[in-house]
Amino acid sequence: MNFVEKPTYVRFLVSNSAAGSVIGKGGSTITDFQSQSGARIQLSRNHEFFPGTTDRIITVSGVINEILKAVELILSKLLSEIHSENDYDADPKSKVRLVVPNGSCGGIIGKGGATIRSFIEETQAGIKISPQDNNYFGLNDRLVTLTGTLDEQLHAVDLIVSKLSEDPRYSQSINSPNSYPGYHGAPHSPVLPSVATTAYNQMNYITNGAGGKFENSKEEQGNSLTIGVLDGHIGFVVGRGGRNLMEISQTSGARVKISDRGDYISGTTERKVTITGSQRAIRTAESMILKKVAYAAEKAIAVE
Repeated sequence: MNFVEKPTYVRFLVSNSAAGSVIGKGGSTITDFQSQSGARIQLSRNHEFFPGTTDRIITVSGVINEILKAVELILSKLLSEIHSENDYDADPKSKVRLVVPNGSCGGIIGKGGATIRSFIEETQAGIKISPQDNNYFGLNDRLVTLTGTLDEQLHAVDLIVSKLSEDPRYSQSINSPNSYPGYHGAPHSPVLPSVATTAYNQMNYITNGAGGKFENSKEEQGNSLTIGVLDGHIGFVVGRGGRNLMEISQTSGARVKISDRGDYISGTTERKVTITGSQRAIRTAESMILKKVAYAAEKAIAVE
């Protein structure tokens, strides 16, 4: 049997707000899309987000033609929503972010990047693969971002899914869960693995002047919490070009300030990380920072 006829799947991200339009009233839209395409369409649960985002994961499974039909229906629906919100803009920019296991990305990239280059040339779509190091503990997936017109994106999805289907390990992972261990997105705190608990116990908490330590403060605004993070782990919290720090602030709604180099908590080599905002924002930001610290600690253990 030709690999094209074998059942396979594709996963991609959709914003939490847009997920509602894909599901439809009482599930009517998603049922209609499944019926039209013959593919199975599943969404991760509310607040089960892809790490580092507030986006839910859509899994579309079936044979390739069924998958492409379903993806076209979903993307057309999402695009019409963008158009209705931006009717002054005839061609709003849109992008599709596919979730692909680390181990399968090599097939898309190809030797010396030859495969991805040929895909870009053939489809005229922009195709970018996120770095393997996402700074999230236990995350084995990368994001493949497609940009261009709907037709260009669908052509790219066709080539990528066809390529992924050649890898038996990819098709076998069709039943892997949509959720990520220890990450449920804002505002829920992650359930952390043991190394994170160790990192948590090693962190210093300082009582801040305004309102005291945030757990004891009942005010929603103006709370602040200061924690100590080892100087060597700060890079993981900040990220390349400040990317992680920006993501923490945007996702949580809290303001995060890190003390200057050499400005340590007294008697330690830990920098002060001050989080300001509502209790919920602080809790979310603290959880995200803790996850980065846990990842840094895990890396340090692996090196040892």
